[in-house]
Amino acid sequence: MELKSLTVEDFIRILKEPKNALAKQYQRLFDLEGVKLRFTEDALRAIAEEAYRRKSGARGLRAIVEETMLDVMYEIPSMTGVQECVVTRDVVKNKERPELIRDTQKAS
Repeated sequence: MELKSLTVEDFIRILKEPKNALAKQYQRLFDLEGVKLRFTEDALRAIAEEAYRRKSGARGLRAIVEETMLDVMYEIPSMTGVQECVVTRDVVKNKERPELIRDTQKAS
């Protein structure tokens, strides 16, 4: 029996669809801090493309998401007023910082 390689579309489904999907796991972690985590479709595609490029399989998705989210996950608990964290393609591809949307009343 021959196994076929996962496609970028397969990786995107793995990130989003299962009950314990990786994107959902990170969203739950951010929920614990009262922050909504949102991955844009382009960000999910960039993660999937990187996993495909690395030929790392579905398990490689976790490493890519961890690399992307590590710094902001440690910073958010000490910040006040952050309502939402938005991960875009540039965050994944160019190592830019995620956009943090603040509640201006709580931040002051």
